[in-house]
Amino acid sequence: MTAIVTTTIGAFPKPANLAVGGQMPAHYSTLADPNHSANRDLETRFTLATRVAVEAQIDAGIDVPTDGEMRREHYIFYHLRHLSGVDFGRLESRDIRGGAWEREVPTIVDRVRPVGRFLPHDYQIAQSYSPRPIKITIPGPMTIADTVVDRHYGDPRRLNRDLADVLNVEIRALAEAGCRHIQVDEPVFARKTGDALAFGIEDLERCFAGVPAEVQRVVHLCCGYPRHLDQPDEDVLKADPNAYFELAGALDQAAVDAVAIEDAHRPSDLRLLELFEHKTVILGLVAIAKTRIESVEEIRTRLGAALIHIDSRRLVAGPDCGLAMLDLATAKSKLANLAAAAQAVG
Repeated sequence: MTAIVTTTIGAFPKPANLAVGGQMPAHYSTLADPNHSANRDLETRFTLATRVAVEAQIDAGIDVPTDGEMRREHYIFYHLRHLSGVDFGRLESRDIRGGAWEREVPTIVDRVRPVGRFLPHDYQIAQSYSPRPIKITIPGPMTIADTVVDRHYGDPRRLNRDLADVLNVEIRALAEAGCRHIQVDEPVFARKTGDALAFGIEDLERCFAGVPAEVQRVVHLCCGYPRHLDQPDEDVLKADPNAYFELAGALDQAAVDAVAIEDAHRPSDLRLLELFEHKTVILGLVAIAKTRIESVEEIRTRLGAALIHIDSRRLVAGPDCGLAMLDLATAKSKLANLAAAAQAVG
């Protein structure tokens, strides 16, 4: 049996010179400018930070690293700033992620349309520092819709469909630029399984329409991000643990290649893996908001348990989600142990 492939999910710790305060778009400064590449000093900082993130992942032994999302002042707003129809001057408060968070968010005031292409640039910079294929991550339609206030569509399905079409433009541009690992993040699937089954998975497929067969199409579904490091488990408002079981059958039939799920912060019933008869499963094996570093043996043992339920050729090891909350040394140590465990299983 060959070693288990390893990957990361998205975000990596940012250096202090890219730090921004708060979570609201009103707090963002030059990092919020979609034309930041014209700012040579800022572009240099982004590029150097990307290099550090990519090289840290490679040094840790990760097979498919990400760009670390260094350029994103906020994971979703970064994309929204490259769309027309979104008003960042009109912020409204709303509950998001099923009430887990309350945020001031931008408003949809017109039909959403793409404005230029931006992710191919991010990809090419990151790939220039990596001998291994870089994965680029993108928020999915349902997750974007859950992070805005809609004052134009008045119909979740129409908004979701237009967002999928907009994302498809960017995803196809990424594929044309040479990116062979593209991940759409849809954590809201686990919060709103009914909508996911009714139209979300269909729109996920729409995101990837026209993408060449050599591109690995990934969907990531975590169940909830903690508010801060080492938060007590009972205070983290996770999605229902049955959500994965409700979605597995439909996802296994969907036009994607891999499904990324969490297992470290809150372990799953691994019989879940048996429901994925066709898809590769990226299993989260290190917690992203706990400073404790999982041992190689701990991760190896969990991988061994997973392999009772799924073939090794369809299992990939990763963290639960992005690692942005951790410091660089902790993130790298967790990934190094993950990679060592994946080799040990093989």
